[in-house]
Amino acid sequence: MQIHKSVLTPLGVFTLASEEGYLKAVFAGVPDPASDHGLGRIVEEGFEETERQLAEYFDGKRCCFDLDLDIKGTDFQRLVWAEVSAIPYGQTCSYKQLAIRLGDAAKARSVGAALSRNPLNIVIPTHRVVGSRGSLTGYSSGIDTKRFLLEHEKSEATAALRMQCADAAGVPA
Repeated sequence: MQIHKSVLTPLGVFTLASEEGYLKAVFAGVPDPASDHGLGRIVEEGFEETERQLAEYFDGKRCCFDLDLDIKGTDFQRLVWAEVSAIPYGQTCSYKQLAIRLGDAAKARSVGAALSRNPLNIVIPTHRVVGSRGSLTGYSSGIDTKRFLLEHEKSEATAALRMQCADAAGVPA
């Protein structure tokens, strides 16, 4: 069964969607009720763990997520998203560096295209990928959202969390 719920975050309203208990999407905004968005019915319950982990992330108490995910994409997209998930909290990587990690510097544009199709914003941290000179380029939820997320992760308030996550494979105790 497909279900979805809109939740309030420090970035505004985000929609969470799941299928058979697996989180399949996190995106900014509310789906148009008049369209056939394919997200199933609206619910009030069923996303408690996702909401808890998002709240911990925004409170500076969580650097990565431990959720049951339904990640749909091409083999290349899934490879890119897996590599992005390895970028440490509070750090960035350029599109070109990411392409090199994947074996071909010439695929930077393909990497960007894969990142733009990430269905799980914040959970798969595509906001950590920047232009080759550190510029904030492209993000499906907008550059202001990308800036907010990067500043949040690099803030003084999350300094201890960055150190803890660097030492403990990502999830704080």
